Amino acid sequence: MADFDAIYEEEIIDENLEDQMHVTLVPEPIVIRGAGNMTVFGLSNRFNSEFPSGLVSRVAPEEFKATISRINAVLKKTLPMNVKWLFCGCICCCCTLGCSLWPVICLSKRTQNTLDKLLEWENSHLYQKLGLFWRLTKQQCDSNSMMEYVLLIEFIPKIPIYRPD
Repeated sequence: MADFDAIYEEEIIDENLEDQMHVTLVPEPIVIRGAGNMTVFGLSNRFNSEFPSGLVSRVAPEEFKATISRINAVLKKTLPMNVKWLFCGCICCCCTLGCSLWPVICLSKRTQNTLDKLLEWENSHLYQKLGLFWRLTKQQCDSNSMMEYVLLIEFIPKIPIYRPD
């Protein structure tokens, strides 16, 4: 009767081993770098629309190109204005003690927010169903220590629905 309330550590060890055995492998995220000829605060004026080989059999090339073209359209619309404000801000920087750069910083943040909302809409309507997640993120450039914005396509791990709780 004394063994009735006893708790054994063997059961806990077995549960931990089971959890470790069900690890899902997720491929490395795909990085799409800016391919434009102009960069403002790390954001390039366009992204490369070449279909990456890591997305083969996961998404149609037409859908990928449509998403990239929407992103490039936003950048084409907003970045020329940012460059004009940056040029004007640099000219007046000495007179305004740097305050003339605030408009271009705010416009750059607005462009980033617009791209984030576009990617959120794309994710919710198409890519989450395909097991993908797009986001705009900062990464260090390969050639130097500067930061740049890149598109990161992450793979969402599949949930093992047949595994017992």
